[in-house]
Amino acid sequence: MLRVGSKAACMACRNLVSTNMGIRFRVPLQKLHPLSRAIHHRYSGNTNPQRPPHRTAARYFTSMSRLPMRPPKPPPGSGGRGYQQQRNFWMVRLAARLLRLRYILLGTAVGGGYTAKKTYEEWKDMLPDFSEYNWIIPDFVWELSEQIDFDKLAKALPEIEEIAKLLPDMDKIGENFTFLKSLLSSGVSLGSEVKGASGLHLLLETSGDPQLKATDSSAAAAHDASDKQYKKSSDKEKIDQLQEELLRTQLKYQRMLERLEKENKELRKVVLQKDDKGIHQRKVKKSLIDLYSEVLDILSDYDANYNTQDHLPRVVVVGDQSAGKTSVLEMIAQARIFPRGSGEMMTRSPVKVTLSEGPHHVALFKDSGREFDLTKEEDLAALRHEIELRMRKSVKEGQTVSSETISLSVKGPGIQRMVLVDLPGVISTVTAGMASDTKETIFSISKAYMQNPNAIILCIQDGSVDAERSIVTDLVSQMDPQGKRTIFVLTKVDLAEKNLASPSRIQQIVEGKLFPMKALGYFAVVTGKGSNAESIDSIKDYEEDFFQNSRLLRDGMLKAHQVTTKNLSLAVSDCFWKMVRESVEQQADVFKASRFNLETEWKNNYPRLRELDRNELYEKAKNEILDEVISLSQVTPQHWEAILQKKLWERVSTHVIENIYLPAAQTMDSGTFNTTVDIKLKQWTDKQLPHKALEVAWETLQEEFARFMAEYKGKDQDDIFDKLKEAVKDESIKRHKWNERAMDSLRVIQHNALEDRSITDKPQWDAAIQFMEETLQSRLKDTESVIRDMVGPDWKQRWLNWKNRTPDQHIRNETKNELERLLKLHDDHTAYLANDEVTTVRKNLEGRGVEVDPVLIKDTWHQLYRRHFLQKALSHCNLCKRGFYYYQRHFVDSELECNDVVLFWRIQRMLVITANTLRQQLTNTEVRRLEKNVKEVLDDFGEDTERKIHLITGRRVQLAEDLKKVREIQEKLEAFIEALHKEK
Repeated sequence: MLRVGSKAACMACRNLVSTNMGIRFRVPLQKLHPLSRAIHHRYSGNTNPQRPPHRTAARYFTSMSRLPMRPPKPPPGSGGRGYQQQRNFWMVRLAARLLRLRYILLGTAVGGGYTAKKTYEEWKDMLPDFSEYNWIIPDFVWELSEQIDFDKLAKALPEIEEIAKLLPDMDKIGENFTFLKSLLSSGVSLGSEVKGASGLHLLLETSGDPQLKATDSSAAAAHDASDKQYKKSSDKEKIDQLQEELLRTQLKYQRMLERLEKENKELRKVVLQKDDKGIHQRKVKKSLIDLYSEVLDILSDYDANYNTQDHLPRVVVVGDQSAGKTSVLEMIAQARIFPRGSGEMMTRSPVKVTLSEGPHHVALFKDSGREFDLTKEEDLAALRHEIELRMRKSVKEGQTVSSETISLSVKGPGIQRMVLVDLPGVISTVTAGMASDTKETIFSISKAYMQNPNAIILCIQDGSVDAERSIVTDLVSQMDPQGKRTIFVLTKVDLAEKNLASPSRIQQIVEGKLFPMKALGYFAVVTGKGSNAESIDSIKDYEEDFFQNSRLLRDGMLKAHQVTTKNLSLAVSDCFWKMVRESVEQQADVFKASRFNLETEWKNNYPRLRELDRNELYEKAKNEILDEVISLSQVTPQHWEAILQKKLWERVSTHVIENIYLPAAQTMDSGTFNTTVDIKLKQWTDKQLPHKALEVAWETLQEEFARFMAEYKGKDQDDIFDKLKEAVKDESIKRHKWNERAMDSLRVIQHNALEDRSITDKPQWDAAIQFMEETLQSRLKDTESVIRDMVGPDWKQRWLNWKNRTPDQHIRNETKNELERLLKLHDDHTAYLANDEVTTVRKNLEGRGVEVDPVLIKDTWHQLYRRHFLQKALSHCNLCKRGFYYYQRHFVDSELECNDVVLFWRIQRMLVITANTLRQQLTNTEVRRLEKNVKEVLDDFGEDTERKIHLITGRRVQLAEDLKKVREIQEKLEAFIEALHKEK
């Protein structure tokens, strides 16, 4: 605690004042000692202790900063205390000036930074915009830039010494140019030599090397110094020397560029392989060209409605037959992928080839997962064979070409991205073996592709034949009169140069002066020597060697950028992507409008139905059919046996009555009856009965299956499936085969059932009698119906219905009356008439004036006796109802010997046992096998697109299909446009 008025207290107050000389007080005044607060108020100029001292102190210190730096002398008697106080104020002024310097430095830094930023922005705006060229370099190259070993890349580049060796001798070239200019200035006429030199000079300018272009200036500088030196030399020798020097220089640069391109290609291949192995995950899984190709594939299958047409760009390759279309396409794809022939038509259908860059040189079809390695000759041969097979398969019987498109993708390092369509070659004459409409069909296919306003037409012209023989040029000029989307390609230039007497004709062609058609660009290429065994690399080498040594290029008839398939592929790719960027969004809008129209039609016509396309409808129908098949297992055993027993008897009853019962019963002898029945039943069982039983079982299964399908159809089922269900039922029944081993076991069961003659109880006896009565009454009714048809209407029908008998019916009626009198006289007559009886009946009829044939008499007798016998059998059946007692005790009574009842009991028992056996086989085996067959048929139909189109039809189906296709096209177009914008 400091004492008030002490020296320490005064020093503390001075320190407090000197410490708080700033604008901001660090210690609140209320916490100071009262003496210290008083001193603070005194020095701050504040007379009121309650008034805040901040503003007063600030004014005080500001006024002090203007005082002179030298402190005044202390007044006498002050003891030096005022001098010490003024020295402290001087220190405060010095600190204030230093603080002011800090703000000056800070302001200077801020202003300088702003000025530098503004200068940088102005400089940046002066640079050109290179963003539109970002699409040249794929995105993954930027992503992998950190993973590339740039040290190895730097070592792979040539050294400066090597480049220096490749540079020409500038002094010598300067001397040559000096001499040339001296000749021109002296007025010497050089003729064609000077013209050739100017052509070479043009090649030198188009080579793109700045050092070569700079030789003109160096030559001009040395002109005056060496003018006199070269005037005495030979003009011809100097010009030849100049040409050779320039060609050697160009050749050196060309080789160096090729080596660098090869190294760049290998580097890109490594980068793509790393990307293919999944070093990083790309956001866009499919490449841009693959997305675009998918859209074109969908459009090729789309049946356009509402005038929605496919106007998306693609490169259409057209040309006369054997003009070299396929060879040019193979050079662009860098592989011999198409079948080849000597003079015959090989391209029989359009082939869409999607070219894209990839780590491996492979090819694959749209509908196949197999990849063909284009670096292996066996895969190339297999690919060519597959293309040929697909072409021949697409051509319908009786036709030569087809409009069906074959879709193929080719990937490889350095391949330009584009979509090309190779069309059949245009012909002028239909030859033997071709369809009569082949020429018109090729023209219509070509026009269909070329009339697309966004299609790029690659017109191929054979340079080895006369230009007047070309057909395709007139066709192209009709489709594209202004030439805004046509690229002209002259092939076989090596043969043209060799055969033409005037090479300037080639110059007229590539300048567009010979043909009436116009084009964006003109190119001259060489696609080999005409041998099918040549490789792409050897063709490239031959093409480059030819143009390097060709006088067409040397004399300036062709420009460097107009030759080689490499320059052609670059130009076509650039034109293709330019056309895509200009038209794809407009096409997306067109399909958006088409989608709206289709959706509106669906809402108006089918407001309560879901939009199910053909595949979805097929799956729905498939489930319904399988449910119907499963319902067969729910049929009760009683229902199966009743149906089988009824149908089996309907199938065999005629044979039993006509071939077993009647022949045996008409013998009128009990022993003979039983013997005849046993023999005939054994023969019947061994040969016919098992087959008939299986046929009945199979037909019953079919009918039940059809019945269940019909019942499901009535339960609010969609009638759009009727044709499909009928086809599935028929095909399943056709494929189903009954188990052959079941026939042998069934034969044994039926034979044992027919061997049994013992009726054990009265109900079985009564059931057999009832079965016999029903059968005989049914046969009697049928027989009476036959007799009525034979004799015509009776007197009642004739009077009431105004019907008359025909002459034949009249004769038969008279014959019937005569035979009935015979039966009344001989009630126990046999089944056959004797010859004398036939003669008697005939003479009696002739006596009444009726001429009758003996055959007619026997035929009428057969039906009358059958009726007579059945009537007697029915009366005997009534007698046998009380004969079970005698049968059981083996009593012999001629009237009550009911062997026929026993026969019908044996037949009835066989039917029951057979129906039970067949029912077991149906429910345990055949229903499941039928269900399996139905599943197989449905699976086969599901893979057959043409069959589904034929079986599931109607406007509703087609509208749903169109909606699905248009939506898919629009979505893929939008995805492609988004990827295209990202690539920009």
